[in-house]
Amino acid sequence: MSEQSHFEELRDVNVWVSLTDSKLDIASVISRVKSPKAGAVVLFAGTTRDNFDGKPVTHLEYSSYAPLALKTMLSIAQSVKEKHALTAISMVHRLGVVPIEEESILIAVSAPHRQAAWKGGEEALELCKEKVEIWKLEEFGGEEGGVWRANRDGKRGVQVESLDASHHG
Repeated sequence: MSEQSHFEELRDVNVWVSLTDSKLDIASVISRVKSPKAGAVVLFAGTTRDNFDGKPVTHLEYSSYAPLALKTMLSIAQSVKEKHALTAISMVHRLGVVPIEEESILIAVSAPHRQAAWKGGEEALELCKEKVEIWKLEEFGGEEGGVWRANRDGKRGVQVESLDASHHG
């Protein structure tokens, strides 16, 4: 029996945002923003690294409330596109388990000139991390277990307690 992948998307004119539990496809994200009007395409690929704060990480696991997260992503993408006069923008975030070295987020932007593309791509990423309703579990392995936290840079999470411990008062 094969696993069914899950994919949700919202769109506007030259704006695409999506959530998926499948491995991310860099070429498809870039192809959405390419245009004869654009002299620059910038891609950000956020990958799972093997450590956080000096501790080994075995993988990350992302969770979200998809309907709200997609609306927030679309609002961010529309705002950044307008502010930086981008030609197009595409943002996709992976949910579920993301192994070491695999991408959890791809943001591609295109613009007539490179400065707008650089600035727009960076702002889209920072706003996505700050506002989108996505949480991640950093799994450290061993007895330490994992830590759930909002998808923010450098913020310490809350230790995940086992279900057994929480049911024995």
